[in-house]
Amino acid sequence: MLPNVEEVPAPSLMAIDRENWARQLNLSNFINAYYQFRDLQFLGEVKKVLIVGPGQGLDTLVMRWKQYDVTTFDIDKTFNPDVNGSVHDLSMFGKGSYDAIIVSHVLEHLAVPYLSSCLSELARVGRYCLIYLPVAGRHCQMRFRMDLRGLDISLILDFFNRLHRPNGITPRYCVGQHYWEMGLRGFRVSQMKRRLSEHFRILLSYRNKEWLPSYNFVLASKCNAK
Repeated sequence: MLPNVEEVPAPSLMAIDRENWARQLNLSNFINAYYQFRDLQFLGEVKKVLIVGPGQGLDTLVMRWKQYDVTTFDIDKTFNPDVNGSVHDLSMFGKGSYDAIIVSHVLEHLAVPYLSSCLSELARVGRYCLIYLPVAGRHCQMRFRMDLRGLDISLILDFFNRLHRPNGITPRYCVGQHYWEMGLRGFRVSQMKRRLSEHFRILLSYRNKEWLPSYNFVLASKCNAK
């Protein structure tokens, strides 16, 4: 049962020192930017791209360098977005305005009752969507690679309480920034696929072996399919 509307926290700014965070760059930023570019390439003919939550801006620089027509969108003016607003309301954009929308590690910052409207809006505005989500817990990887044969075998273990279920309206994870994360009850991979499948066709889904806290989805909108 969903809580009363008045109990649901409205989308808001991250509860951290955002100006300091915006100045930081980590290896994960470069890995994430590469996979976004790779996944856009998989989609084929894509030109206009909306980046929701541009963060430190590396993704935007890479996409513009690779000649994509990029618009940035964020609820937080700290990151100097081209358009300011919340991802659950993209009413300023028309249907099919963008070839692809990149939403990397954004949706978990929203209470669960907003999730369906977010997905509906993303599917309305973009033909394709890249949605990257955080994986709960701490992670351990055993990996065997043989570059000459292209062999890459990984065993990834995630350590967290698998009986725990987020209530969807309390930001308990990632130092009070996330309302939910992949792997927790209600947000297993199969359950997340069902949520996404209400609005999208899933073209690819994979665990990022280079950045273990990320599970990535490449999606085609059901209402803007060509």
